[in-house]
Amino acid sequence: MRTIVLASTGIPDEIYTGLFVFVMAAFAGLEVIRRVPQLLHTPLMSLTNALSGIALVGSLVLAGADYGKLETTLGAIAITASTINVVGGFWITDRMLKMFKPRPRVEAGEAK
Repeated sequence: MRTIVLASTGIPDEIYTGLFVFVMAAFAGLEVIRRVPQLLHTPLMSLTNALSGIALVGSLVLAGADYGKLETTLGAIAITASTINVVGGFWITDRMLKMFKPRPRVEAGEAK
């Protein structure tokens, strides 16, 4: 039945595969957002990290498939940009968490 539907629409199988990967990555990203406690960081930061993760998964698929030289190059550029974005998001989140750690108290008469 699937072959008949795909043949009648004229849409290549790669489109359906890419759409499937995108939808699954979106569901995974939404689960990551839902599991983040609001006390840790803002929903905007978690949403940005999840979207960057989705872009990273898509760019890995694009760069890893044998579509051609241009697509592989664009996929590699997308991998680099998405990785920088994900790592930067976690780095900023780590800095935000350090702001909430209690500072050690300095007793009177001690040098700072």
